[in-house]
Amino acid sequence: MLTPFDSDNYAAARDYLTQADPVLAAIIQRGRPIQPAAHEDLYLALLRAIVGQQISTKAAAAIWRKVQALFPPDGYPEPAALLTMTDEDLRTAGLSRQKASYLRSVADFAQRDQLDHAHLSQLPEDDFTKHLTQIKGVGRWTAQMLQMFALDQPDVFAEGDLGVQNAMRKHYGLEETGQALLRRITEIAEPWRPYRSLACKYLWQSLDNTPAK
Repeated sequence: MLTPFDSDNYAAARDYLTQADPVLAAIIQRGRPIQPAAHEDLYLALLRAIVGQQISTKAAAAIWRKVQALFPPDGYPEPAALLTMTDEDLRTAGLSRQKASYLRSVADFAQRDQLDHAHLSQLPEDDFTKHLTQIKGVGRWTAQMLQMFALDQPDVFAEGDLGVQNAMRKHYGLEETGQALLRRITEIAEPWRPYRSLACKYLWQSLDNTPAK
């Protein structure tokens, strides 16, 4: 069972990581304290993650506001309402046809009661990823970001994230690339268990490049 963080857990996790890894200890010491994240609506978090794929945080925020404007009065894209939207409707908000299709896939998944927060928040990482990647447009990285931010789960390691890779290459002096790099950073991260999520957040912060939720 995976338990989300609270302030006390975060303080204990920082102490643990500081003891476990001197390089990470220096990163944490130089960084700003990271606080527990609010637990989010998984459906809404997935929609926002898809809107933000492969574009800047600023552009994603602007498009998301336009998407919300399509759903008056409160801006919440209820699954049933989103499923009635055509590609043309969603393209007026700045979405590509591909992303419009992905959003409807998320809405269909939610409407079939497949995004129950209480159930999904208890799944181990691999099971959670396997469940969410049934949705067209949702890959392993997106599933990991939801676990780390929307659910604030403690022990997720985003080995495929470019920011994590760049930070670890920089701070640990790594020269490997490709699969060799993935193996090396996964080995380095082993002593961070069971708090690898917080370690990743400090790595992103060290690049001043924390990803959007």
